[in-house]
Amino acid sequence: MSSSPSSRSATAPTAATAADPPCADCTADSAGGLTFDVSAAAAPDAALVLRRTGGAADGDVRLPLTPVSEGRLRAVLPSTVDVPEGRWETRVHGAGADLAVRPGLCDLRALVDRTPDARTEGVAVRIPYATSDGRLAVRSWRRAPHAEAGDIVFADDGGEITLHGRLYGARLGEGAAVEARLRGTGRVHRAPARGEGHDFACTLPCAPLAEGRGGDKQVWDLWLVAAEGTAPIRVARLLDDVAEKQRVFTYPALPVGDDPKTVAFPYYTLDNDLAVQVSTP
Repeated sequence: MSSSPSSRSATAPTAATAADPPCADCTADSAGGLTFDVSAAAAPDAALVLRRTGGAADGDVRLPLTPVSEGRLRAVLPSTVDVPEGRWETRVHGAGADLAVRPGLCDLRALVDRTPDARTEGVAVRIPYATSDGRLAVRSWRRAPHAEAGDIVFADDGGEITLHGRLYGARLGEGAAVEARLRGTGRVHRAPARGEGHDFACTLPCAPLAEGRGGDKQVWDLWLVAAEGTAPIRVARLLDDVAEKQRVFTYPALPVGDDPKTVAFPYYTLDNDLAVQVSTP
């Protein structure tokens, strides 16, 4: 499912000293849990702390660190622990210290082509990654129900986009549809969704998305209505090892409408939600 490497390169672990900044290796499991092996000096109150970016300290997730070998401590984040959606920096607390953590080796093989039981209530996703300034962070999602985007297929004439996906925590029913919602307005374009049980597909014509646009760029967010009268579910791609899909999954720009310069293309937002942009470059 992912076209990116499932392990990120990093410096090999070494025994920690008090002067070393802590470094953590991460291993992901298929249920959404993470194990952190940290090179840090042991302390009675040692803990790995996840702090939401821009959040207050009272919302921290605190994980006890226990020794596994000399200079190596371990913390476990089970999938059952609630980590609200967002970006979380990692820090090591203990003996009065509050230190940022550097990324080590990340084993994300369990996240590649991850397919949870569709009958589950929803999905919990945690993907560790290195920030631009070289720190270890975790991107977290917890969605119930969840509409997972899969393959995106384009018509030969470029006039339609067909989306395939899977529904978790709900089933497809009568009146199922995908809604394209024009960001910042109340405009909605609906296209029927087909499928059975948890798998769905929808063919979305591009031309209606460009009607009445003028020269402005427009962004249409995609939502799945599983059955008539049910609450819409944001369509997103979460179940793989890629923390930021926008950099990895790119799609062609399709000409739409009468103006050959006007194009439409699907893309993933910074939250890995699926959207379609219509613009004139």
